[in-house]
Amino acid sequence: MEHTASALAATAAERDRAGGTALTERQLLRDSGLLTLAVPRAYGGQEADWPLILRIVRRLAAADSSLAHLVGFQHLQVASVLLFGSPVQHDRYLGATVSQKWFWGNAVNARDTRLSVRRTASGYELNGVKSFCSGASDSDLLNVSVALGPEPTERIFAVVPTRRSGITVNDDWDNLGQRQTDSGSVRFDRVEVAAGEVLGPPGAASSARASLRNLIGQLVLTEIYLGNAQGALAEAIGYVREQAEPWPGAGVARAQDDGLLQLRAGELWGQLRAATALADEALRDFQRAWDLGGALDFVQRGQLAMSIAAARLQAGRTALHVTAQIFELMGARATTRRHGFDRYWRNVRVHTLHDPLDQRQKGLGRWLLTGQAPEPYGYG
Repeated sequence: MEHTASALAATAAERDRAGGTALTERQLLRDSGLLTLAVPRAYGGQEADWPLILRIVRRLAAADSSLAHLVGFQHLQVASVLLFGSPVQHDRYLGATVSQKWFWGNAVNARDTRLSVRRTASGYELNGVKSFCSGASDSDLLNVSVALGPEPTERIFAVVPTRRSGITVNDDWDNLGQRQTDSGSVRFDRVEVAAGEVLGPPGAASSARASLRNLIGQLVLTEIYLGNAQGALAEAIGYVREQAEPWPGAGVARAQDDGLLQLRAGELWGQLRAATALADEALRDFQRAWDLGGALDFVQRGQLAMSIAAARLQAGRTALHVTAQIFELMGARATTRRHGFDRYWRNVRVHTLHDPLDQRQKGLGRWLLTGQAPEPYGYG
C-alpha cells in the first residue's frame, strides 16, 4: 500500500492541474489488490475489516485525494452487493470483482431525480441522467439507483455494465477540487436492466443492517478529509524545514526555529490528532455494528450514525482549518502554482459542501435534545 501511495503522490499535483481520468493510476490500483479489500475470502477477496479499509483510504487521501475517493467508493459499491444482494448475486459480482479486477463506478445520487424507470417484460428500462457519478469513467460496472415510488422500499439498486448499449459517460466534471474523481454525469437512453441485475433480496431498505451502506459513505468522506489534512500538514512541515526562509524580524537563522511557526504547527497538529482519534473511535463502532449482522437494530444504528456524524463534523471542520492554515506556516513562496498545495483545501471544500457540515451538526443537536436519530434511508 505504501508503494502505491508514494506512486500516486509523485504525480498528484500535476494531475490535479490536468483533471480528467487518471487511466494509468487507475490501472495501478487495479493491479495493487486494494480494490478487493472488502470482498469476502469466500469469493477470493481479502475480507479486511472496515477500520483497516478506511484507514487505507485515509492514507491514500494524504497522497492523492481523488484516487482515494475512487478506492473508497469501490468498497462502498462492494458493500452494496454484500448488504442488498442475494447469494446468487454475491457469487456473480464479488468473485468477478477479484478475478476480472473490476473497477466499480456509481450512478446513485438520490437527489438527482432525472433518471426514470419503467417495467418491461424482462426487467426494467432506464432513461435520463444521473449526476455526481464518481468513478464512472473507465469503470467496468455501475451501481445505479432509481426510485419506483416515494417509499424507501421502492428504491432499487441495479448493477449494469458501464459499456452497455445506451449508456454514455459524460466528461463534464470540472469542479475546483477532487479533480480526478470522474464525478460527472451519466446518460441512460433506453438501457435494459434484467430483473436479476436488481440487487435483492434482501434489497436496499430491508433492515438496519442494510442501511449501513449510507454510513460507509459517511466514513469514506471522513477519511478523505483527514487524509487531506494529514497530507497538507506533512507537506507544510517538510517545506518549512527544507525550503522556507525565516521572516526577517523573527531573529532566527532557520524558519523552523521561529517560535510563531512552532506555535501554529503545534496547534494544527493537536487539532488533527483529536479529529483522528474521534474518527478511529467511529471506525471501531462501525465494525462492532457490522459484526452484529442481522441482530443490529435501528436504535443501535441511530447511535452509530451519531458517532459517525460527530467524527465527520470534526474531521471536516479541522481539515478546512488545517489545509488553509498551512500557508501561514510556509509563506508566500509556497503559493507558487507548481507546488499545488492549495489542492488539499480545494478537495476538502468540495466534499464538505456536498453534504453540509451544518446539517450534520444540527442532526447531532436534534438527537441530543429530542432523541430523534437521522432517517436511515436518506443521507443519515
